[in-house]
Amino acid sequence: MASRKKAAGKPRRLKITQIRSANGRPETHRRTLRALGLRHQRSVIHDENEAVKGMLFQVRHLVDVQELEGEDK
Repeated sequence: MASRKKAAGKPRRLKITQIRSANGRPETHRRTLRALGLRHQRSVIHDENEAVKGMLFQVRHLVDVQELEGEDK
């Protein structure tokens, strides 16, 4: 995730895809993936905020994150 300033107070949207299995990972990592709403090889979209950024940092080796450009809810 690149550090860029938010435009006009509108939160950035992130497309998060789980790319690695949670099998054999610590329970905290599995719970974090579930809290993000992820299942293996599926994607979810979240607004970028401090809570989501912290969860992504914890499981950064299991997920792929893309910033969505010009997407609305």
